[in-house]
Amino acid sequence: MNSEYKFIILLLLACLSISSTGQTLTEIPVDGLPAPITTGPDGALWFMMDNGSPDAIAKLTTSGVLTKFTLPGEVGTDGSIVTGPDGALWFSTSTDATVGRITTTGVMTVFNIPAGYPLGTTHGITAGPNGNLWFTELYANKIGEITPSGVITEFAIPTPGSLPNKITAGPDGALWFTESAANKIGRISTAGVFAEFPVPTSSSFPHWITTGSDGALWFTEAVGNKIGRITTTGVITEYGIPTTNSQPGDIITGPDGALWFVESGGNKVGRITNTGVISEFNIPGLNSYPVGITTGSDGAIWFTELDRLRIGRLSLVTERIPTLSDAGAFALVLALAVVVVYRLRL
Repeated sequence: MNSEYKFIILLLLACLSISSTGQTLTEIPVDGLPAPITTGPDGALWFMMDNGSPDAIAKLTTSGVLTKFTLPGEVGTDGSIVTGPDGALWFSTSTDATVGRITTTGVMTVFNIPAGYPLGTTHGITAGPNGNLWFTELYANKIGEITPSGVITEFAIPTPGSLPNKITAGPDGALWFTESAANKIGRISTAGVFAEFPVPTSSSFPHWITTGSDGALWFTEAVGNKIGRITTTGVITEYGIPTTNSQPGDIITGPDGALWFVESGGNKVGRITNTGVISEFNIPGLNSYPVGITTGSDGAIWFTELDRLRIGRLSLVTERIPTLSDAGAFALVLALAVVVVYRLRL
């Protein structure tokens, strides 16, 4: 074989690129109803677990070691848990008028909401940009702020009976939250100034909300069966989920920059890119009712299966399938041109 042809073959092999992505899904059984979940500052998964009585905050390492810390009261399946600015985990119970704090060693403190039960029932909670935690009071129709030492301030939402549900810190230094009954997305500054934006789909029941990698806020519409996107100026775009009646719940930004969410009714984990392209991944067991979702310290997507008492782990796997990249194609054409010129000169 002529040397110039050997050169072309070697160049072609060097220009092959890797593409194609698959996924693997594994499950870890637990002995209670797992609901909201997050990754703690210690790299473990932390989630609220309804054990009947007593309930617990549970810690699961990425290698599968489970530890439970008994709660003094009850937790529901629609609360939230986040890492606070003080390095502890903070949670809202969804069944009581309390906000809880637990250190990574299991030391727990509970703070009572002034409105009391049931008005002060807390649902969403997030770490704010000002070093405090911000939470929703579902029936009191308020947004609450709590310092790491436990001092609480409350702000009344302009729309009566809005049912403030989940809350997240936005990229603009404000807090953004869902108003499930009012069918709005709310915004509150750290000074307590509100703005509200109606969701285009009527009675969509906006539920969970998070900040995307594109600088917008993304939320789930549990009844509308859509994923919504709202800019910090209030422009809303909606994307229909392929599975009907999927009941989208918790939503996060994944390690790949896309949004990942659970489909409680669809028994799936969903993924949507910043341009609105949706993929869905089936959960092996029937009727698992996934509730919470988070990115693990291992880079995988972890989620809770409420009705099957399991923690699921979904990891993306890159398969080594050779394809010719654009740069490779250009290099190959250039090499062929060199050979042609060389032959013409002979």
